[in-house]
Amino acid sequence: MTPEQVRHASVLLTRPENSVASIARLLEVSRSPPYKHVPELSGGRASIQVP
Repeated sequence: MTPEQVRHASVLLTRPENSVASIARLLEVSRSPPYKHVPELSGGRASIQVP
């Protein structure tokens, strides 16, 4: 993933209605790269802090 895609995924993940699968589809990547490159996903989706 490009740095731009990582930033975009990080922003999208702050909204609980966005799934990793839907974000991956939007960014035109498979589901595994977001888990590998987006720091918020390193501990699983539940570790994301929602304001």
